[in-house]
Amino acid sequence: MAMLRLLAVGLLSGVIAVPFLWNQRGEGFEHARLAALMALDMGQFVGVSVGLVVGFVLAATGRWNRTPGYVLGTITAAFGVLVATQAWPTMSWVDGRPSGLGDPDGESVIAFLAFASGLFTILVGLSIVLLRWSGYDPRTAPARRQRGPRRDPSLRGRPRG
Repeated sequence: MAMLRLLAVGLLSGVIAVPFLWNQRGEGFEHARLAALMALDMGQFVGVSVGLVVGFVLAATGRWNRTPGYVLGTITAAFGVLVATQAWPTMSWVDGRPSGLGDPDGESVIAFLAFASGLFTILVGLSIVLLRWSGYDPRTAPARRQRGPRRDPSLRGRPRG
């Protein structure tokens, strides 16, 4: 559960990089949206990498195994919807605009990566919500069921009666 929680946090933490990595090349809303998606992709690359390493360490040591909550799952899914709905028109705009500003192939790849990131973020958010809704709790181990009647090991080899 630490892996899933920190994966979601890593995906959300990509927003922190947007003001620092902003590189707008033209004027207008479409250029600003493309710059935001590019910065978000770079921030998510770093955030998810750090989140997965920390999650792996926490999972290996057995700490922080609580199931993520509804709030984290809902915010993650909503953020994924926002990213995907902004990346889709950006892909269409990059493919249909006249050349002359930047690399259209590279920008369309960045927009596609942002769209794929949005879809993956939606899946992570929905999986958190579904795990929480199903009542899954990793701290409780399922009881092992024995086959057949339960027998006392001290009675082995003795006649019943």
